[in-house]
Amino acid sequence: MRVYMDHARVLKLDRPVSKVIIGNADVADATVADAQTIVLTGRNFGTTNLVLLDADGNAIVDERILVSIDEGNTVRVFRQTDRSVLSCTPNCEEHVARNKSGG
Repeated sequence: MRVYMDHARVLKLDRPVSKVIIGNADVADATVADAQTIVLTGRNFGTTNLVLLDADGNAIVDERILVSIDEGNTVRVFRQTDRSVLSCTPNCEEHVARNKSGG
């Protein structure tokens, strides 16, 4: 499942969720909107997993999450071994990966 960085994705479920587990909270975050609605937010580039359990501890969802940038308005600049990604909406700004302290 793909989620773009700094974007939310709503997951509607057929069964109520009792527990939400994110493998790496630095990559993605999950918020319970109600018992059958989860909101995933991409926090940083990378992969993690999402596990949703029902009241009996059975897995409702066990999915890999890929967080990336929305490449619709991006430009990649290559200088020898360096690579920059610019987000151009409408002015171009360099994408900088956030550090784990939330910066």
